[in-house]
Amino acid sequence: MNTLQALVLAIIEGITEFLPISSTGHMIIASSFFGIEHDEFTKLFTIVIQLGAILSVVVLYFKRFFQTLEFYFKLFVAFLPAVVFGLLFSKKIDALLENPVTVAVSLLLGGILLLKVDDWFGNSKNTEITYAKGLKIGLFQCLAMIPGVSRSGASIVGGMSQKLSRTAAAEFSFFLAVPTMLGATVKKCYDYYKEGLVLTDDQVNLLIIGNIVAFIVALLAIKGFIGYLSKNGFQVFGYYRIIVGVVLLLIHFFIHPLSVI
Repeated sequence: MNTLQALVLAIIEGITEFLPISSTGHMIIASSFFGIEHDEFTKLFTIVIQLGAILSVVVLYFKRFFQTLEFYFKLFVAFLPAVVFGLLFSKKIDALLENPVTVAVSLLLGGILLLKVDDWFGNSKNTEITYAKGLKIGLFQCLAMIPGVSRSGASIVGGMSQKLSRTAAAEFSFFLAVPTMLGATVKKCYDYYKEGLVLTDDQVNLLIIGNIVAFIVALLAIKGFIGYLSKNGFQVFGYYRIIVGVVLLLIHFFIHPLSVI
């Protein structure tokens, strides 16, 4: 991976992390199209730079993120399912990260689901998050371990299924992303070094650049998404996912197979 490729992936991450269209899925597809080398560092990079984008939440919602102790307990309860599923299925998740077809199918199916979400759940005015609601949202988030599902999309839909407003569901999804992606980053780095791999100076620089760029781009993207979602719902994201998923499948099966990352 060179600096230009790292910048492209970081920009994609910053734009897509908070949209219900799957940031990991888009980075996998971009890696395939740009011919980024298939190695363990690429997998590490696509996970670690998500933390940079997620930290923009702490900056934008600084006062709200540092709330009462009860808020952190609820966040911890919502975070637990990702810990359990991540530890149990980490190798299978890594295998899925290598497959652009998995991403394409997930984008397509997820798009169809998003077209129905507003009809199913409407836009409640409720903003209260209980421990039970937090746990259920955390279980929904685990669906995003399948590349292309979208962590933010799954957890926002999970929140709406618990009668939260779109805005409340989206904001809790953003808060939940902080411990989730921090945990995923630590786990991925540990596994990387456990396999005897060592980051070179150039790779460290790419990770730093990637996180900084993803952080800046996410700062610019997140406010616009919240405003749009609260007024318009998920329809446009559903159609986008369906179109991208269909196009990718057509390319893979009828033009040229998409390579793994």
